Amino acid sequence: MTHDDGATALPQGDRKYTYLITLVATLGGFLFGFDTILFSGAQISLEKYFKLTPDDLGWAASTVLLGCVLGTCVAVLISDAIGRKKTMIFAGLLFAVSAVGTAVPNSIYVFNWFRFIGGLAIGIAMVISPVYIAEIAPRKIRGRLVTLNQIVIVSGAIIAVFISWVLAKTLPDEINWRWMFASECIFILGFVIGLLFIPESPRWLVEKDRENEARGILTRINGEKTAAEEVEEIQESIELEKERAGGGYRELVLPGVRMAMIVAVGLAVLQQFSGAMPLCLYAPIIFRGAGFTETEDAIGVTLFIFIWGLVCVLIVLSLVERVGRRPLLLGGMSAMAVGHLVLAYCFENNVNPYIMAVCLILTTGMSNLSISPLAWVILAEIFPTRIRGRAMGVATFVLYASSYCVTRYFPPVKGYFEGKYGTPSGIFIILAVICAVGVAFMWKMVPETKGKSLEEIANFWLRKH
Repeated sequence: MTHDDGATALPQGDRKYTYLITLVATLGGFLFGFDTILFSGAQISLEKYFKLTPDDLGWAASTVLLGCVLGTCVAVLISDAIGRKKTMIFAGLLFAVSAVGTAVPNSIYVFNWFRFIGGLAIGIAMVISPVYIAEIAPRKIRGRLVTLNQIVIVSGAIIAVFISWVLAKTLPDEINWRWMFASECIFILGFVIGLLFIPESPRWLVEKDRENEARGILTRINGEKTAAEEVEEIQESIELEKERAGGGYRELVLPGVRMAMIVAVGLAVLQQFSGAMPLCLYAPIIFRGAGFTETEDAIGVTLFIFIWGLVCVLIVLSLVERVGRRPLLLGGMSAMAVGHLVLAYCFENNVNPYIMAVCLILTTGMSNLSISPLAWVILAEIFPTRIRGRAMGVATFVLYASSYCVTRYFPPVKGYFEGKYGTPSGIFIILAVICAVGVAFMWKMVPETKGKSLEEIANFWLRKH
């Protein structure tokens, strides 16, 4: 795959090439989905092997998210300096260290440290992959391509749960979890090799005064005429940003950028506190409490969560450029609020476990119809080029800090409600209230970005004042 020869470009750009390099970049998202949800399949065996309490389980699940929080900081520090491509390669190497390290330990503390390293990789990849895709994608299909990142995240989760299910059926609990984590090495190798053949972000190249390289890449992607217009538009946007610049992170709170930052932080918090992440991660234990007592049965039912989630993301992929971001966000979050209330009723009244499973699967699917993919789309779109890496880093830092809180405290809070009231229904009522607040926030604050170039969106915020 070559990328520096603009002369071979088609008049309207090479869509096959664009999709191919996007697919490679989204493998970072695949590893995020695979690595994170791998713990979901392994947690029952880990709980038995290391004799974990609910609090220990919360620590083991959330250590990776502490790494994610630090990883976002690392991504911010290095991506603007060395480029998006090299940053993703570095993340791939960290993934490899984590995969090997989590497969071999005899102590939960050693396991947690290697999960922390995996979190570093996830934090870096999930800051840079959406930014890279947004910066390289033609505006007419940008939302679709960034949404593709969510498809591979869910695909990674499905494959992780399937591998976990197969290993849980064929190997004893004492060793099946080790092979679950070791299996990630296969996909990491493909990610790192693929990254060697993709181009650097053209917008980053323009920022670094490497205009000819950027023009060659954009010409192959969009055609010569559109490439020339985009280079000029990027340069104008960077100049406008420099005029408004306050220096360093102070730029993120300047008028014209501040509102974009509020929107980004709000969406990052809502993506995690709306409840889909802990329900997916702890699904086997939730299903076991609902009546699926065998380990492989609890994991097998969990598989349907991610299959339905993939269907929902495919629906979003077909609608995001036609319907827009706002309607999907508002509709999906409203449906999640209703779903959490239904789940509270189910657990309160000991409804049949299969009915509970269907309700939980449908509720988590609403997240994949809305905020799970579209938060990443909007985060990658709304910031000016010059500060996009830093702004995405801050927003993703908040996202993973929120994810850590939810993941760390879901088991003990669930245990509190079960111990005091005999049912976990209270936690679902809390999640329903959060979703309702989220609908109000998005109605008031989140703009529609469908059909706009990154420079038009950036200038909207900068000129708003």
